[in-house]
Amino acid sequence: MSEDRSSSSNDQQKSWFERLAQAFHDEPRSRKDIVELLETAVKSDIIDQDAFTIVEGALEVSEVQARDIMIPPSQMVVIKSEDDPKTSIRKVIESSHSRFPVVGEDSDKILGVLLAKDLLPLLFKEEEIVIDDILSRLRPANFIPESKRLNVLLNDFRTKRYHMAIVLDEYGSVSGLATIEDVLEQIVGEIEDETDKLDSEDIQVTDQSGVYWVSALCSIEEFNEFFKSDLSEEEFDTIGGILVQQFGRVPLRDESIAFNGLHFNVIKSDGRRVKTIQVSQPFPDTTE
Repeated sequence: MSEDRSSSSNDQQKSWFERLAQAFHDEPRSRKDIVELLETAVKSDIIDQDAFTIVEGALEVSEVQARDIMIPPSQMVVIKSEDDPKTSIRKVIESSHSRFPVVGEDSDKILGVLLAKDLLPLLFKEEEIVIDDILSRLRPANFIPESKRLNVLLNDFRTKRYHMAIVLDEYGSVSGLATIEDVLEQIVGEIEDETDKLDSEDIQVTDQSGVYWVSALCSIEEFNEFFKSDLSEEEFDTIGGILVQQFGRVPLRDESIAFNGLHFNVIKSDGRRVKTIQVSQPFPDTTE
């Protein structure tokens, strides 16, 4: 009986390899050929859609730069060296992040990176906490150019054992930050995190008047209700789908478009899907 089961298993495994070999019968000559062969494998039920997405992301990661996935300064949660220690600790607790760039009087002057876990010993300190207690626990910051390829950055994260990099523009000014999670999301897709505010709140008010952060997954119904707009729900369910339709493709970070009386600016996109959008209301006057 066991031999029968073993024989059946071998036949199934052989069939799987034969089907895979058939799908790759024609030798691929480019990355596009590989993707097309993988799409054929998905249609033939040789691999599932999730596996295809991961392989496709791994193939594309060497073509994506840090500027394409970085978090812009407006979304960075930073600790200021002149802040009261209690204010800094409260910011750490409320944000639920694990790492924080620490800046001096000039926002482009990064003093280091603070790990939330390094603050724990201070909570048991009998004396009053002073800012030097926090600054003495800073880790060195890692700086990278906007043009750094994600495959190289991921290798740096792995080999040099750091999880956050400060992204600098050509003038040496801070243009954002990138984390190991941002790079991994480019390969495996969105990694849901209980600390991601937009997961539970699709529309957020910012510090700027009339400017909002909107998740690309926000339903058109919710978007229309919030912004008093009348976007059609017939073809798409989410605002991200509407945006792709307006561009005629998946827009990249910092690309903007205006329609329906609103101004849309892509804040986060990995080239395959839009993630976060900045929406301005009303549309800024550009006639001057």
